[in-house]
Amino acid sequence: MKKFLYNLLATVAEHIPVTIVCLRYLLRFKKLPNLRHPRNLNEKILYLKLFTDTSAWTKLADKYEVRKYVEACGLKDILIPLLGVWERVEDIPFDSLPQRFILKANNGDGKGTNIKIDKTQMSSQDWQALRTRLNGWLSTTHIGALSAEPQYRHIPPLILAEELLPAPEGQTSLVDYKLWCFNGQPYSFFVCSNRKSNGFQAEAGCYDLQWNHYPDNMLPTSHFTIPRTHLPRPQCLEEMLKVGRILSKPFPQVRVDLYECNGKVYFGELTFTSLGGMMNYYTPAYLQTMGAEIALPPKEK
Repeated sequence: MKKFLYNLLATVAEHIPVTIVCLRYLLRFKKLPNLRHPRNLNEKILYLKLFTDTSAWTKLADKYEVRKYVEACGLKDILIPLLGVWERVEDIPFDSLPQRFILKANNGDGKGTNIKIDKTQMSSQDWQALRTRLNGWLSTTHIGALSAEPQYRHIPPLILAEELLPAPEGQTSLVDYKLWCFNGQPYSFFVCSNRKSNGFQAEAGCYDLQWNHYPDNMLPTSHFTIPRTHLPRPQCLEEMLKVGRILSKPFPQVRVDLYECNGKVYFGELTFTSLGGMMNYYTPAYLQTMGAEIALPPKEK
């Protein structure tokens, strides 16, 4: 019944995306977004996904297809090694995969659609639960509809297995360097570290391109705590900025998500609609500052 209601609401949402966006924005921020003259980062993301051509986003939001874009940009060496990709759970050769790896849904929107696997810790019940969960990923439709995120709508679902990159010493997870790029130029980093095992809670920080820390640009939420601790400057900071310039070049705004492991940069994903364009973990002032950097194209749809 719950899934039926979700699919029903999602189907309705696909036909009235502007209404859905305005209602959700109103519930979160107690005001309506300015879609006629968008100014802050959230409003400009909403404008882009509602009123401009987003057809290129579908392949680039697909965690499998985006690898082709990264390779075409001459950055094949930053791709995390791929162990396999499958349309059906029954086809995944778990016995021949390494002891530790990560599984991802290619159409995942960041809400619990990746799992770290350690085969030495898996019971028969764990394997059965895993297969059930993966089948759930493959059968999920209307991803992103309730947030009016069109890029997820037409991605054929697949399961990917990638090598598992080790977390740095003292961290419970890889540090996720999310590089905001506006009009093809890096602007600042949103950095997530010490993620909980459920993937939903983490420590978050704001850093400029020289790696100065600005915790006062951030607000704590149910998902993010804002420590005052300054994370070490990444060894590959300049390489990350170079990658960001290359991958973001065609777009008014995109977040280029990267990792650093053993002195090397790795690609995570391209994010066009961070939190659906309803980010509440930045202060209103900083959202305004970032929004001012984006030159929007004319309205198309």
